Amino acid sequence: MRNWQMPVRAIKRVDEENRLRGVFLRVVAIFLALAVGGLFLWALGFSPVAVYASMIEGAVGTKTALRMTARLCIPLLITSLAVTLAFKMRFWNIGAEGQIGVGAIAASYVALYHSDMPRVLLLLTMAAAGFVAGGLYGAIPAYFKAKFGTNETLFTLMLNYVAFYTIQALAQGAWKDPAGMGFPKIARFASQAQLPTLLGVHIGWVVALVLVVLVHLYLRCTKQGYELTVVGENENTARYAGMNVKKILVRTMFLSAGLAGLAGMLQASGADKTLTESVANNVGFTAITVAWLAQLNPLAMVVVTVLFCILTKGSDTIQSLYNIAPAAAEVFQGIILFFVLGSEFFIRYRLRFVGFKGGKVE
Repeated sequence: MRNWQMPVRAIKRVDEENRLRGVFLRVVAIFLALAVGGLFLWALGFSPVAVYASMIEGAVGTKTALRMTARLCIPLLITSLAVTLAFKMRFWNIGAEGQIGVGAIAASYVALYHSDMPRVLLLLTMAAAGFVAGGLYGAIPAYFKAKFGTNETLFTLMLNYVAFYTIQALAQGAWKDPAGMGFPKIARFASQAQLPTLLGVHIGWVVALVLVVLVHLYLRCTKQGYELTVVGENENTARYAGMNVKKILVRTMFLSAGLAGLAGMLQASGADKTLTESVANNVGFTAITVAWLAQLNPLAMVVVTVLFCILTKGSDTIQSLYNIAPAAAEVFQGIILFFVLGSEFFIRYRLRFVGFKGGKVE
């Protein structure tokens, strides 16, 4: 009986850090994505050139569009930074959605019941509450992982639903707006609990850029950043070096989830101006894609986030402008992401084709 093996093998490149090849493959992937996406639009009966032009116009073509795109970037960038800290440690934090929600809940409590504080103190208290609440929520699966070796992927994923349904319960019960005419919603925050704007966008964008620098420095220039990187590469090596792996695990997840909780506070106070069930709006899952596309590099994350939000906002524009079905617009986004993510595979691996000759694998 002939020995059977896969006809194609993926072999890890020794020189995967070759930047010139990486740039070339990414550029090729973008052109292929646009070409295949254009064919898809043409099959739907639209002019690809016109649709692409409308996407750019709808995302950055006017001041209003630019501000809307910037608002999309704020929670996505901060959450991408959040999951990066966990992923660097090989802790698969899939619970950023729930951590955003819990951070927003804590910040909303302060906004709704302690709005008599001075504005600056109130906003700082909301930010601290969101960060700590999100951090503690993320520390739960980290503790169980460190103590009992539980699966953090499932644990963090399930906690998303707890946070989501807690917001639902609050909107329908304890925090239900009396002036909502029976509609299950939470009252709008007082003006002093809303983030001020700068250049037409709430100041969350300043916070996001500051966090990019801080996370970059934390990973590159601090002992804690070095420790979490070593733990991610090899836990046994970290233990041999005298590092407290369990402590590093819980500490890093507290920071990771805390940033996600802060993103929830900024979204509730800056964009929504209240607590809603859509406060996370799938940002936690999208951030995973952004983080990997940026190769867990906080500085590169800024560029990837902006491009991703342009794609998202542009897709929303063409839906209304050309009456494209939401499902078709999502397929179009999927085509773009498929090629872009695929390029990352070919940057890291090469394909080797094998066959049979005389009953043996060549």
